[in-house]
Amino acid sequence: MAPPRSKKRKPSFRRLLKTSNVKLDNKLKNRQFKKESTDKKHRKEQKKLRAAIKDAVLKTPLPLERYKKRPEDEEEEEFVESLPMDMMEEDDLEQIKAMAQKASFLTRDLSSSGPVHAKKRKGEQQGPESYEKMPRKMQLTEEKEVIHLLPIKDKIRGLIPQSMEKPVVEKKAEEEEGDAPTGLEQFENEDEAMPGPALTPQEQLKLRTQKLTNRKLRIASLGSDILSDPTTNIKKLKELRAMLMETDPYVAVTVRKLVMVSLMEVFKDIVPSYRIRPLTETEKASKVKKETQQLREFEEGLVSQYKFYLENLEQTVKDWKQKKRKRSEAVSLQSYRGLAEVAIRCICELLVALPHFNFHNNIIVTVVPLMNDPVKRVSDMCCEAVKKLLKQDKQGHAALGTVKVISGLVKSRNYDVRPELLKVLLCLRIKEVEVKKDTDDTAPKKKFMNYKDKKKNLSRMQRKWKKAEEKLEKELLEAEASESKDKKLKLHTETLNIVFLIYFRILKKAQKSILLPSVLEGLAKFAHLINLEFFDDLLNVLQHLIQSGDLTYRESLHCIQTAFNILSGQGDVLNIDPLNFYSHLYKTLLKLNAGASNDDISIVLRCLDVMLTKRRKQVTLQRALAFVKRLSTLSLHTLPNATVGILASNRTLMHTFPKCDILLDNEAQGSGVFLPELDEPEYCNPQNTALWELHTLKRHYHPVVRRFATHLCAGAPSEGSGALIVQLARRHPVELFEDYRAKDMTFNPPVVAPSTKKKDYFTIGLALLDDKLKQQIDRVLSAEEEDPMSLDFSAVLPQTNST
Repeated sequence: MAPPRSKKRKPSFRRLLKTSNVKLDNKLKNRQFKKESTDKKHRKEQKKLRAAIKDAVLKTPLPLERYKKRPEDEEEEEFVESLPMDMMEEDDLEQIKAMAQKASFLTRDLSSSGPVHAKKRKGEQQGPESYEKMPRKMQLTEEKEVIHLLPIKDKIRGLIPQSMEKPVVEKKAEEEEGDAPTGLEQFENEDEAMPGPALTPQEQLKLRTQKLTNRKLRIASLGSDILSDPTTNIKKLKELRAMLMETDPYVAVTVRKLVMVSLMEVFKDIVPSYRIRPLTETEKASKVKKETQQLREFEEGLVSQYKFYLENLEQTVKDWKQKKRKRSEAVSLQSYRGLAEVAIRCICELLVALPHFNFHNNIIVTVVPLMNDPVKRVSDMCCEAVKKLLKQDKQGHAALGTVKVISGLVKSRNYDVRPELLKVLLCLRIKEVEVKKDTDDTAPKKKFMNYKDKKKNLSRMQRKWKKAEEKLEKELLEAEASESKDKKLKLHTETLNIVFLIYFRILKKAQKSILLPSVLEGLAKFAHLINLEFFDDLLNVLQHLIQSGDLTYRESLHCIQTAFNILSGQGDVLNIDPLNFYSHLYKTLLKLNAGASNDDISIVLRCLDVMLTKRRKQVTLQRALAFVKRLSTLSLHTLPNATVGILASNRTLMHTFPKCDILLDNEAQGSGVFLPELDEPEYCNPQNTALWELHTLKRHYHPVVRRFATHLCAGAPSEGSGALIVQLARRHPVELFEDYRAKDMTFNPPVVAPSTKKKDYFTIGLALLDDKLKQQIDRVLSAEEEDPMSLDFSAVLPQTNST
């Protein structure tokens, strides 16, 4: 019977003409894919069948072997039978007879732990899988400890378990060496157990010096090879890193320190200026050039060794903390502390030098908790490293990661951290952030015209030029290597939100903590970037803190600066009269420290600039006059640089409020008497006083102070004989305060050296004498030179007649 004919008609030639080539290719691909799937399925079935046959062959029981006696065994049995029984004890004879009654005594394998003829258990049929599920720890006895080893598998005997006694090692108190020894006592404290024969201290010191020299040469050789050709000699990096595990008790600690520092410098030199990402499976499978493959091997090895190096540094720090906490006797605390400090220094250097490379976030997580370490040297080292990182961070990625870790640390420690942890945030380079705007402003703007707009508004030639222009703009944007401004603003906004979250949490939950001064200082710096929604609540909190009286004058100055920074920025729209802040600053001026620690003057100068100069329209004349008078009084008992800054601030106020020149007139300008002890600037009648302090300052020993005092006495003119030089007139009061600071106990500006011409006699004292007195002194001295004994003071006395 013929097979049934397929009902599917073959496509005609006309039908084939109408079918597209793409459709025909798709049909061909579908048939090929179907055939490949069928073949693959068939191969899987064949593989399963072969595996099943193989398992069935392996599971067939094997017949027991017949153990035949060897000639040697027969001779031994004859020898045993020939022995007289009276030579054996009764206990031994009974034991041999009991063993002979067992059928398996002769046929069993004495090396096996179980009888051969015993039936196999179900668990033994599974082989090593069931064995792995069994616990490996055996019950310890009082006499010895047993270590359970991996078993041996035999086709005939099955699994043969093995065990051995654990060797007993006596614990000895060992101490590693600390820093490089300076004498014999430090060398004797390293390790007590020394290999070889007993050596004298001189021999030990000589041996240590020789070993240390060899290690140094080896480290230098490896480092030089790696730096000369990093791509080829990347494997030597592993050899250098292996020296971190130095175990020689003579030079262990010193060699580890040298290797740590050497690896840090090597990584700083050979690390590329980009982040290395792991290769995908497709990239690994693809064929590449020899140079590309060599570069991939170098990058992979570099990342791997860098990771192991960082883990070793972190583990060294953890070991130091653990030893410090447990007071272990195995290693001296001093040695671990020296190693840990070197490791922390290396981590801090890598944090600053390689912010773009892999594992930078892991370094931040390691360094930030150490900023709160009780050891001041460690915490200062980490704080300085983080400050450098924030100052040089231009993109904002590193700053964001650091601020996140600081926020989590402050919250987890319940605000019980060092104030230096928050002072680091003052180094953030944030000047502008994204501000919430109306929906019209935030709506996305169209950068390019769509096709309909082009066709509607432009001609054919204009559309062609527009298309070329848009293509060129896109290429320019792609070729630009710097970060986009929008991305930078977004990162800065997110960073500043976390900073304000830290500050607001402390203001709300820990107002009496030691972190409050740092919080107020930070708010004073970033207050102009705070969102407008928080202004009202924040001003109320600041006013409450000032009125509470619990703050020092420095903290209160920071509160005032924060409040006026808020009101001078976006807070212009708020209708608030900060009279209490003016009164508090006016009262605080005379309480400032006038000694060497007069750094608070810079805060006062910034507050005056924000409160009076920038808010000139909201400040009355009485308030301005009162501040000018009190500042002049303050300038009499401050250091020269502070006096220069205060007089420069007075000059700015006299230019801002021209009517302040009435203080240069000694006539009364109204009713009332000036009340210098009153703390309200509005009601102390400052118009009825004068700036008498300027005449005292005109005789000041500092030349710049005298120049400013003379300038203010002349009415602070902008030009003419009484005007200041350009270098002083254009400087801000805070800048003048910093410029004329007496650093290192030196006079600023320096004193002019005296002239080298010598005078024959000293005339300064004689210039003070009267002419008649000078002649009389000369006459007496000349008479004394002629006859020293001729002086008769009684001759000038009136002679009285003797009675």
